[in-house]
Amino acid sequence: MDIGTEPGATSKSSRMFSEKEIQYLKSQHLARIATASVSSEKEDKKGFIQPDIVPVGFDFDGEYLYVGGMNILKSTKYKNVLKNNKVAIVIDDLKSDDPRDAQAIKIYGTADIVTRQSGYMDQRAEYIRLNLKRSGVGESTNQPLWKAGLM
Repeated sequence: MDIGTEPGATSKSSRMFSEKEIQYLKSQHLARIATASVSSEKEDKKGFIQPDIVPVGFDFDGEYLYVGGMNILKSTKYKNVLKNNKVAIVIDDLKSDDPRDAQAIKIYGTADIVTRQSGYMDQRAEYIRLNLKRSGVGESTNQPLWKAGLM
């Protein structure tokens, strides 16, 4: 059963994530988001785009991931999303350091900017909202990935 739905009901997240994955997402508070701007001639004559990856706080409402921050309007990730809405995010942790036992979810998607009253910032604020598609290395973007181990 998906969190926040009636028994027998389905939502986008219940089709995308297992109950174990939903519980994992709701238990974590730190992720790494990757964004990239759109290259301009002034920035790079060869057309290369410089990706940016940064650790972020996030929350998951059962359908979307939300990324915020104290100075989000001035951040590279915010400016990148305004120009190029494609993003990737990794939520990971170590279950144990000895023996090393890592777990992670890697998600690709698109993002937009929304204003929310609630969320982990506990105030009305701008957030980057991730619309989710999941993928693993070498898989199509519709295939799920839950990897118990290092990526």
